[in-house]
Amino acid sequence: RQYPQHEFIVQSSSDRAFSDKEYRILGIDVVEDVSHCDVLFGVKEIDIEHLIAGKTYFCFSHTAKKQPHNQIPFKKSSDLGITLIDYEYLVKDSIRVIAFGYWAGIVGAYNALIGYGKLTNSFELKPAHKCTDLQEVKRDLAKVYLTEPVRIVLTGEGRVASGAIEILNVAGIAGVEPEDFPDTYQKNVYCQIGPQHYTIHKEGETFDFDEFVHHPEEFKSAFFQYASRANVFIACHFWDNRSPIFFTREQMLKPDFNLKLIADISCDINGPIPSTIRASSISSPFYGYDVFNGKETEPFISDKITVMAVDNLPGELPRDSSGDFGEKLAGVVIPELLSGRKSEIIDNATILKKGKLTDKFSYMNNYLAGKSDS
Repeated sequence: RQYPQHEFIVQSSSDRAFSDKEYRILGIDVVEDVSHCDVLFGVKEIDIEHLIAGKTYFCFSHTAKKQPHNQIPFKKSSDLGITLIDYEYLVKDSIRVIAFGYWAGIVGAYNALIGYGKLTNSFELKPAHKCTDLQEVKRDLAKVYLTEPVRIVLTGEGRVASGAIEILNVAGIAGVEPEDFPDTYQKNVYCQIGPQHYTIHKEGETFDFDEFVHHPEEFKSAFFQYASRANVFIACHFWDNRSPIFFTREQMLKPDFNLKLIADISCDINGPIPSTIRASSISSPFYGYDVFNGKETEPFISDKITVMAVDNLPGELPRDSSGDFGEKLAGVVIPELLSGRKSEIIDNATILKKGKLTDKFSYMNNYLAGKSDS
């Protein structure tokens, strides 16, 4: 209705959260073949066999960090003269326009509570993907009954953390300040910490966030003080591979390491959390970790760490997260795209323009050529 001079269509899908019928009821054309379209909006990377020459694609391409598994499709996109625009780099007023972090936090914290209920045999929650929407998830949290106190440490201060905290608050778990956390052994509490809490400068200098962002290698971990007091860790942080790891496997062997369940929403495989050895799935979100041999075990065993490391958490609440995604597209991205003028927002997120690397992403020349930086 806003853009009558343009045509908007939907590709038919049998497994999308919003059905073909729902679109047709709104008078939107639903078709199988989208090859006549100029611009194609997806979510994840496009399968290489479905790429269409000369088109403009919006997606999370997972290429800008030179991810090895996407090097061949990226080269194919270039060969086909495709314009590739990555949602991750659409920024307005220094804030990302499109992001699923909030929904990852919502579902990740909910899964953490599911896991703690199973670990303590205290309560059972319906999986988020079996709930209609966020409101049903929140209603189910009324079942949370803690026979053993839960003490949660939560890392991160962004959108992911805000979603997680919303769930913990609805579940009736109280937030406390980091300095108060050590004295709350018999209470159900969570403590949110940022890098100013879980790292310290190697030379003992006062924490400076700007320095941490630009030179994370100058810091070391101070997280163990929380791992010795919490029994659940919900990881909502962003991690740079130059940053210190949170703890080592050797530290996990110490008698005062107290964590029993780690919900790794950040899900950096073989990264800052030793027990995150693989991503788990929506259908099977938990696995166990044996700290003595570093191997995977069954979850919910008393002397093992239970891990939740689902890497596509927003997919458990697809109608909510898709609705939010669509609002951002309709409110910001499409107006920029169809404005008829040069758009800094769009340009900054354009990795390939008609198959050629843009200036901002010229550092990817070797990657595009199929070479390794190593």
